[in-house]
Amino acid sequence: MEFEVLVNSIVSVLNVYPKEISESTTFVGDLGADSLDAYQIVLNVEEELGLTFDPEEIKQIKTVGDALEMIKKAEEANGN
Repeated sequence: MEFEVLVNSIVSVLNVYPKEISESTTFVGDLGADSLDAYQIVLNVEEELGLTFDPEEIKQIKTVGDALEMIKKAEEANGN
């Protein structure tokens, strides 16, 4: 479910095809995202899943897989 929510947010913000997105996809190099795009993607995921992410962790995200790991950590911290 987390992956689908993340992909839907990426598709919505960046106007890319879901087929272009895998865990190894980079936000900047592969998807052309800038920091504002990344912020919007994170806000969408936070709202959809009811989570809050550490801003320092967000800065470290390079790939979709990194974002997925951050989501899973936040869910574990919330007891989900």
